[in-house]
Amino acid sequence: MSVAHPHLVRRQSVRVALAATALVGAVYLAIAIAVVAFVSADLIRQTDDRLVHALTGDDHRPPPVNGGFEPPEGDRRYPMFLVWVTNSDGVVEMAPTSPALPAELQAVTSPRTVTLDGTEMRIAGATVGDDHVVVGQDVTQVLQTRSTLIAAELLIAPVLLLAVFLGAIVIGRRVATPIELARQRQLDFTADASHELRTPLSVIEAQTSLALSQARDVAWYRTAFERVDRESKRMRRLLDDLLWLARFDATHAPPNAEPVDLGILAAQAADRFGVVAEARNIVLEVGGQDDGAVIAAPPEWLDRLLGVLLDNACKYSPDGGTVRVQVGTEGGRVRLTVDDSGPGIAENQRERIFNRFHRAVEGPTGAGLGLAIADAIVRATGGRWQVGRSPTNGARMAVTWPPAFGGRRDPAVVSPRSRPAGTD
Repeated sequence: MSVAHPHLVRRQSVRVALAATALVGAVYLAIAIAVVAFVSADLIRQTDDRLVHALTGDDHRPPPVNGGFEPPEGDRRYPMFLVWVTNSDGVVEMAPTSPALPAELQAVTSPRTVTLDGTEMRIAGATVGDDHVVVGQDVTQVLQTRSTLIAAELLIAPVLLLAVFLGAIVIGRRVATPIELARQRQLDFTADASHELRTPLSVIEAQTSLALSQARDVAWYRTAFERVDRESKRMRRLLDDLLWLARFDATHAPPNAEPVDLGILAAQAADRFGVVAEARNIVLEVGGQDDGAVIAAPPEWLDRLLGVLLDNACKYSPDGGTVRVQVGTEGGRVRLTVDDSGPGIAENQRERIFNRFHRAVEGPTGAGLGLAIADAIVRATGGRWQVGRSPTNGARMAVTWPPAFGGRRDPAVVSPRSRPAGTD
């Protein structure tokens, strides 16, 4: 059974986590810069609105009062303003504690940011009567708000990025594990298929090389052609199984399911294998109830499943052995049982018999794909396996499905379509 390599999964998950963290970090940085810029611009805009309102409000004209300027009386929305009044004589009147206003700023009109005596402030001006009034407000509060916002973003950033990194590690491992497992299974499948094909090809190549090396008698050529024929058929069965599994794996939706009488389908499959059983003096028996064994599944899939189970049962049963097929109901589910009198399946092998190219019992033929195909069909049709020992200490392969109907089915409505089943 293929397993995902932990170091490969960890490496892939770390790469995914780093990429996700870098992406989130870049997005977070862009958002953080935009938020700081937006908040700062909004606070500056509010400050400008207060300055302009103080200069142009209808309820007040800002006269010089003791060299200073007072905002509209009773309006507590505005903090203390700094005021510079330039009269018609060019003399600047201001409060004693106010910083000097440079000459190039005495005629300012539109709001702007300046630094006076090391203090950053926002100023705006307007002509009032014969005087030009400049109003200023300290923007230290705006700078503090911006600094607080930046500090908060810097504190949030490592926590967010750490959470993203750890979350991406967990998600990456969950995603990478099945991907790595599928990749490893594909590699194993390719290696096993190459190995299985190499054996018959080697035999065919060896036989043809010997046949061409020198003249042989008729008996030798006959034996050589029999070996080539046997290996060619083995290759054909292997390729058929590989193609079926490839189509099954690539199928996104199964064929249309329909009610199928499993008892009738099992009898038809047993009838086809009667010749195989007779050739080896194997007793092939079919038993079960007459009705009620109806399930919903693609008939061609069930026919293939029965072909695999009967082929394996006949293959591993000794000459003169017994193969019994039984269909019935058990615990509210439809049950198919195929018993043989072969060597059976050891308990430590029962979990591995459905792996591709795995053979629980070594035999002269077969590539170990039959039960892999059977398992794919059982899982796709909602069935459950029950693997154990038959009454003759051989293998028991049983499958149960939910019934297609809650009650008895109408024989006129339910009719399976039988198709030749492939064998392993």
